[in-house]
Amino acid sequence: MATVKPHEKFIEVYWIFTDEGEKLLATRNLAPGVQVYGEKLFKIGGVEYRAWSPFRSKLAAAIWNGVKEIYIKPGSRVLYLGAATGTTASHVSDIIGESGMLYGVDFAPRVLIQFRQNVAQHRKNVVPIYADARKPREYSSIVGQVDVIYCDVAQPEQARILIDNAKLMLKNRGHGIIAVKARSIDSVEEPEVVYRREIKTLEQEGFRILEIVNLEPYERDHVLVVVKYS
Repeated sequence: MATVKPHEKFIEVYWIFTDEGEKLLATRNLAPGVQVYGEKLFKIGGVEYRAWSPFRSKLAAAIWNGVKEIYIKPGSRVLYLGAATGTTASHVSDIIGESGMLYGVDFAPRVLIQFRQNVAQHRKNVVPIYADARKPREYSSIVGQVDVIYCDVAQPEQARILIDNAKLMLKNRGHGIIAVKARSIDSVEEPEVVYRREIKTLEQEGFRILEIVNLEPYERDHVLVVVKYS
């Protein structure tokens, strides 16, 4: 029989230990019985948990790689840029719970339909928004103020997208998490050069860099950058 243990740092994040000797990251399923991306479900002590794969989620990869703080907790209001089909967003929804709210922005109609069907229709704390993350004024009135912005967009100028959204919607002293995809920004430049350029852009706009986490071996040429907005 599988057993569960709360994560040592993050509220509503768990470790699952299976009979086969696996150690899996997990969240408590806010929509029992519903899978989002074919993840394993575990019923332990009358509670259902969802395995959270670091190969499918950059936030999960960062947790596996020892990120110190994610600033996403029960009751948080989160703006998720690049929600796609909702793999990571669904786990964020689990963490923030019914008292929190997640606004998921994506500009691809097909994936947003999947996000709505697989995630939003089963969870009252998720609002899908069809919009371009480069144009935050088009949806800022829907979102209002948030505690955290999670940015995972396959676009050049990823830092600029986070900055523009933060200026309109992130609370003072709120936090940002950005998955910097070096090859999406510049397919020729060395990843380290791209990372430094994006981080410098954030610093120049008043963000304090709290942590930089390399996502190898789960993602190539990616880092997760945690920032504070002041």
